[in-house]
Amino acid sequence: MVMAEQFLTLMADLDNNAQGIMSDLYKKLQVAGFTGVQTPGLPYHISLATFALDQEKEVVEEMHRLGERFSSVPVHISHIGLFAGGKVLFGGPDMNPAGLLELHDAIKTDKKDIYPWTPHATILIDEPEVVNDALRILVRSFTPFMADVVGLHLCAFWPTREIAYVPLIKIQ
Repeated sequence: MVMAEQFLTLMADLDNNAQGIMSDLYKKLQVAGFTGVQTPGLPYHISLATFALDQEKEVVEEMHRLGERFSSVPVHISHIGLFAGGKVLFGGPDMNPAGLLELHDAIKTDKKDIYPWTPHATILIDEPEVVNDALRILVRSFTPFMADVVGLHLCAFWPTREIAYVPLIKIQ
């Protein structure tokens, strides 16, 4: 049975240094035998908003507008956390009104509130008991770090279809 795409997600991609840090966190879990069921192949990111599938053209236009308005956005990944239900382990950013929050609030395209916005960078998705065991490993080694949002990435989900990428380049 082939699943039909259900929604679009606009993601804030993290810089190369943050990609390395997040990859190292995931590698620690892999060494311990964890793999998870998260979407493979996507860069580490913070989801900004979800949209209906019929808004694809409008969201791509919005991405270009945002790319011209914003340069890289600093983000402090200050903690690790779990979502209710315990299936998602993530790196959580501090909320900075002059950073990620401003980028999120600048999105003018009608957002589809499939999920309330909780900024996070997913590390592992699995069953609660597995995620709980993984948390025990990361809680010993996680160190807060600075990252930069360097681009916007649009994907459709399930299955995953990458649609567009726009760097944040702020046009003066």
